[in-house]
Amino acid sequence: MDDNTRRDMLKDAAALGAAFIVDPTLAQDKRIMEVPLKDPTAAYPSDSFPEQKQPWPALQRDMRPVPDSGETSYKGSGRLAGRKALVTGGDSGIGRAAVIAFAREGADVAVNYYPTEEPDAQDLAKLLRAENRKITLIPGDLTDAAFCTDLVAKAHKALGGLDIVVNNAAYQQSKASIMEISAEQFDRTMKTNVYAMSHICKAAVPLLKPGSSIINTTSVNSVSPGEELLDYATTKAAIAIFTKGLAKQLGSKGIRVNGVAPGPVWTPLQVAGGQLPGKMGEFGQDTPMGRAGQPAELASLYVTLAEAGTSFTSGSIFGANGGTGII
Repeated sequence: MDDNTRRDMLKDAAALGAAFIVDPTLAQDKRIMEVPLKDPTAAYPSDSFPEQKQPWPALQRDMRPVPDSGETSYKGSGRLAGRKALVTGGDSGIGRAAVIAFAREGADVAVNYYPTEEPDAQDLAKLLRAENRKITLIPGDLTDAAFCTDLVAKAHKALGGLDIVVNNAAYQQSKASIMEISAEQFDRTMKTNVYAMSHICKAAVPLLKPGSSIINTTSVNSVSPGEELLDYATTKAAIAIFTKGLAKQLGSKGIRVNGVAPGPVWTPLQVAGGQLPGKMGEFGQDTPMGRAGQPAELASLYVTLAEAGTSFTSGSIFGANGGTGII
């Protein structure tokens, strides 16, 4: 190649580069579609919820209205391709939203739930298996320490590994006074919300590799307890401290531990005893957005905390509370 030819090629390249700057569409095959702004105050209805009650633990499919866990709205983009996740309380509510998001982002997911929640779990599995996602259902009672340990082993075996653990399942019963909280209720709340998380993390840590993520669901009640949720709020504060302490232990191992702290979100917890009688219509109405949240609105938080892009984020708690400023 002579000098004249070389100069001509450089000139052509420079001209093409300038054209890309003037008209970016020449530099890409497709235009990036503009995403319109969406008013969060109008994203979901702000009407008060009708009074309703179901036997614990309740079914999402029977709620009025049925919560939105992202069944039709969440669109994935491969952010968790190849990941293996375990989600407790994954059949409904916030856990279900995390499962749907994880699966659509490319992860294989093991879903734990209480046995009587089988209808919700089957609905979820049918939805995601139709999309060719791998979903493993593992029912069981998290108040049983042996089951918690076995759950992790089953998930690891079924998925061929484990690198995301979401401790989301919870027990919540509203009582106006401490005098109404039975020893049985207090014990069950502690075992479901705190003990199970500890048992699961203890069993999971030896199986997790650097880059893995543990995400615990705490609550705004961890710092601003509702007076009717004394035992529940106590466990949520414990979860927040556990999250921060475990993050310090596991930091050197390359395992991140974070938490999500929801405010009022419409889930089966509310209709299974989570609200005092006659108070359902007030749920979420006092947030600055004027409404309760929907599970789908938290899904991206769990994905973000699980993906590699937040690799320096550990020991942190992230709120989703409709503007209250709590957490």
